[in-house]
Amino acid sequence: MVDKTRLKYYQKILPMESAKDISTGKGHEDSQKSSESFGIKDDEKVHDDDENYVDVSKDSFLQDRTSPGANSDNVKQEKTIENPYIISLDIGTTSLRSHIYDKNGFIRGSSSKRIELLHPKPGWSEMVPDVLYKQVVSCITESMKAASIKVNQVTCMGITTQRNTFITWDRETGEYFHNFLTWQDLRARDTVKNWNRSYKMKFLNSGSSILHTFTRQKRFLAASVLKFMSPQVTMRLLWCLEHVEKLKARVVDNQVMFGCIETWLLWKLTGGKVHATDYSCASGTGLFDPFQVEWSTIVCNLLNIPMSIFPTVKDTSGFFGDTDPCIFGESIPITSVVSDQTGAMFGECCFNVGDIKCTMGTGTFVDLNTGSTPHASIAGLYPIIGWKIKNELVYVAEGLIGDTGTVMEWCKSLDLYEDVSETDTIAESVQSSDGVYFVSAFSGLQAPINDDKASSLLIGMKPSTTKAHIVRSVLESLAFRFKILYETILTETRIPLSYIRADGGVCNNNFLMQLMSDLTHQPIDRAKQRGDMTSLGTAFLAGLATGVWKSKDELYDIRQSERVFEPNEETWTKYKHTFSQWERAVQRSREWYTES
Repeated sequence: MVDKTRLKYYQKILPMESAKDISTGKGHEDSQKSSESFGIKDDEKVHDDDENYVDVSKDSFLQDRTSPGANSDNVKQEKTIENPYIISLDIGTTSLRSHIYDKNGFIRGSSSKRIELLHPKPGWSEMVPDVLYKQVVSCITESMKAASIKVNQVTCMGITTQRNTFITWDRETGEYFHNFLTWQDLRARDTVKNWNRSYKMKFLNSGSSILHTFTRQKRFLAASVLKFMSPQVTMRLLWCLEHVEKLKARVVDNQVMFGCIETWLLWKLTGGKVHATDYSCASGTGLFDPFQVEWSTIVCNLLNIPMSIFPTVKDTSGFFGDTDPCIFGESIPITSVVSDQTGAMFGECCFNVGDIKCTMGTGTFVDLNTGSTPHASIAGLYPIIGWKIKNELVYVAEGLIGDTGTVMEWCKSLDLYEDVSETDTIAESVQSSDGVYFVSAFSGLQAPINDDKASSLLIGMKPSTTKAHIVRSVLESLAFRFKILYETILTETRIPLSYIRADGGVCNNNFLMQLMSDLTHQPIDRAKQRGDMTSLGTAFLAGLATGVWKSKDELYDIRQSERVFEPNEETWTKYKHTFSQWERAVQRSREWYTES
């Protein structure tokens, strides 16, 4: 059942009909991600009531800030912030954007840039640091211009980034030893395989299992099933330490700095004064122990990675440092750093244990708030830190479905439809998929199946099969994947779950949203700001650190609901056989790419 005490914005509209459109708040422009590939349009608009704006100098309300890198406790507010503006910088895999938010969560101005990825060798994926930095500065500047504000009117800035895209650079000269290696980079896949098969890993897994038997400590349970993966930083960093000659030499001299995108940007924007990250970004690298809340001595000793290269880990919401005044003309305080998925979770106001959100973009990320306790999973869920704000440390259990938007774009390339936005109408044009089943496994099958050798599969086609049947089977497969992941989270964590909050481009599909609700027997609340939920969450975190909002309670009314999909119990009865047959198709797809 829905916990209606948390549905504060529902109180205005209850009772509601199934899947009823709802509207909360006034004057908000539904800003969407500029990714046409997911059927979302770039329709951000700047509010035109600029005559109400006043010049608010940040120095008038942010006093006694200590040197960059100071604690969040040193951010002090001297007077009421009447018209604050918050810069939210969001760096994704293929694009970066800067939004200017006001206190009501409205976007006053925006700018975006496409990120060009380099692929110097098959399987390699890189970003050029200097190009990225110039784009960041340009994007922030253009967004302020679009909002018709000056630098001295900016209250603070927050940064959110894709996880696990990293770089190393020289502590003395600032020169980087290599380009950013993105999370998609596969140059270390052989290293991953060799380590996962090694006697050291077997000893670590078995030893941890024994320790868990005697101590019942969750960290040993997690270590008993530990495996390295290419998307994590661990093996790619090890590859760099073994193959980049200048890096190898400077490590010996203790003159190497490591960081993911947020760390390097902090270092650049503060003029080289701050080498830091936050707990959410650190906990996703594979180098951080979420149970001990520190960089992992076990992993670093196992791989011989020097811990001197790591950045300081700071609160997610708090003072990180001031931008160098030479960059924008005046300094801007950076008061939040957060990873993309947990940023979206904060934007969805998933503040309580049992709150769960689903972000459907290139992939699908399902995140559950587990409170102050990390979840040790044996089914493939990841225990990460959602955020840390002063004494509050919130853990998240995260599950991943690797191919979502990727599948939708692939189907479009096969001319199954002209635009992704058509797919729900196409799917509803037929009564069923008529025995056609699709398994999306371009990047393998993740939790709870956990088969990286699985193949995508389309089976059950007949002469009577139409494009509509195939499109419907694809959407059904995405819903089925979500169902088994959701049920894994439900049974493994044993935490009572709330209704599901949904965001991301693929969530625009009404047929998919309704089917996901029907299969899980849970309402799905689709956010109005679903294309920019990560940016909104980042702005929330930055604003909390500077007093724009006094507490998280003020944020519930800013996060707006566009539509709620209520479960239809009869649908599951109709789908039982279809789901069972799909599970048979999954078994056919498994272990396809066997090693020669």
